[in-house]
Amino acid sequence: MTSFISGILFIFLVLPLPVRAAMHVDLTPSEYSPSPVGTVVSWDAAVSGAEDGMLWYRFRARRADGELRVVRDYGPGSTLVWSATDREGAYEIEASVRNLSTGESAVTTGSFEMSPLAKGEQPVLARTQHPLVFLYGAPACPVGARMRVVFRDPEGTAQSTPFQPCRRNETLNFVIAGMRPATEYTVRHVLQDGSRTAAGPELKAVTGNVDPVTTYTVVTPPPQPNQAGVLLQSPIAQFMVATDLTGRMVWYYLGEIETLTRSYAGGIFTGFTQHAQGEDSEQLVGEFDLLGITTRVTNAARINEQLAAMGKRPITGFHHEVARLPGGRILALANTEQMLSNVQEEASPVDVLGDMILVLDQDMQVEWVWDAFEHMDVNRAAVLRETCTPAGGGCPPFRQAAKANDWLHSNSVQLMPDGHLLLSIRHQDWLVKIDYRNGKGDGHVIWRLGQYGDFALDSADPNAWFSHQHDASVERGSPNRIMLFDNGNTRRAGDGGAHSRGQVWELDEFNRKATLVFNADLGYYSAALGTAQRLPSGNYHFDLGFVTPAQSESVEVDAYAQAVYRLQIGAAMYRTFRLRDIYTPLE
Repeated sequence: MTSFISGILFIFLVLPLPVRAAMHVDLTPSEYSPSPVGTVVSWDAAVSGAEDGMLWYRFRARRADGELRVVRDYGPGSTLVWSATDREGAYEIEASVRNLSTGESAVTTGSFEMSPLAKGEQPVLARTQHPLVFLYGAPACPVGARMRVVFRDPEGTAQSTPFQPCRRNETLNFVIAGMRPATEYTVRHVLQDGSRTAAGPELKAVTGNVDPVTTYTVVTPPPQPNQAGVLLQSPIAQFMVATDLTGRMVWYYLGEIETLTRSYAGGIFTGFTQHAQGEDSEQLVGEFDLLGITTRVTNAARINEQLAAMGKRPITGFHHEVARLPGGRILALANTEQMLSNVQEEASPVDVLGDMILVLDQDMQVEWVWDAFEHMDVNRAAVLRETCTPAGGGCPPFRQAAKANDWLHSNSVQLMPDGHLLLSIRHQDWLVKIDYRNGKGDGHVIWRLGQYGDFALDSADPNAWFSHQHDASVERGSPNRIMLFDNGNTRRAGDGGAHSRGQVWELDEFNRKATLVFNADLGYYSAALGTAQRLPSGNYHFDLGFVTPAQSESVEVDAYAQAVYRLQIGAAMYRTFRLRDIYTPLE
């Protein structure tokens, strides 16, 4: 009997246990390969064999002769919308999936062949998913030569794409953008080979009809000729748009990035998406192109994983600034919060909102962090005692209390010529210089510029100092000069008739002396928002972003601080920028 039971037990022990299939991911494109250059492909990642848990997906892409780069970092989205508009050839897409509950992971790749748009010796002009954007495919050209595409409106005004170098046995492809709706353009390529210039055949492009975003009224026409004839705009609660200087639309963007912050050569734009009541994974920071395709993006949840590993506090979202740095890096402002007692004249615990500067590498991974709670005096309250409530105007997401002290409300950060960072802190009425040293700095505050800061004021005007300013940056070609838009909220609190101003400050950093060298009364008061920009002519562009909730004004002033161009816009504008053309920002 004992041996019988032992035999049964032995059989039971050696029977194979059921084996659960490992997690697996399949990647399926929406289009057949090969397809012409510029084809928009949706890649869907489908997971099998996964245990219960939250799945996060990451997508990377490369041309076959290149390096895999992050397009979408880990997050809940299982679909990648992707295209290659510049070069034909073989491409690889990689999808990785992680189960956050179990730690399981899986990875797979898919391939896609982008075939030439142009066939033989004839160029091809193709429509895209964007009604104002075309793709021009040109035949292969001799190595050592270069090519661009010129397109003209019915009045004969010409625009052109940037030049591209000819490549051996490859066609060239150009994104054609900057055209008005419902308009016919003539399009042709121009080849430059040493001293010889040759033009391709003339093709026709008829743009689609697009309804205006808002209203425009030219109060003062711009000076002519003008080297910065495109006005790029990021309206509040509306999609982004670019117009000519009369307000005629030439481009728009309607995609997942909701606030545009900067533009870069070739038609690349940076921005963020902020959902006051959304999850961390819904808070986005990234880049997109003229077709409206997101070219790289990450989210606050993924950033928080990395911050936790670095021993840093988490962020709740991104706000106000996203900019490019050399080497493909991204500079972004993010929000943090802390419950604190006995600060800012409040004994009881209070939720204090702070700011974090993030530098991300070209794969959107955290490389450098600056936390205001570690470097700024948390006892110094917001100058006008501003507070935030959930979904309040201009306030970032916060979660630890029903109301929070809006301590800093930083609104721009820019790389300075000496490798440090210039941060505009609106609610402190300060600009601060931060020790960055191109990624090697410890983040300490080098100086504070503004009233009660570290610089002596060299001005007879008792109201010279800026307050609640926006968009501070070092003036191009003048490393000791800083330009900004002075909203003037603090000054307005003492003078109800005060206007916003455009200012340029000259700094003597060694002696800590600040001289106001340009101070333009812009004729209106903008309680929030704003931009400052030097134009190629030497004039300045300023954006009064919030004259009323439904009105802003873009103004150009000359060297004598006199307005020489005014455009009233029927919407509040986060930022507006003047561009040479839709491809070319003013460096």
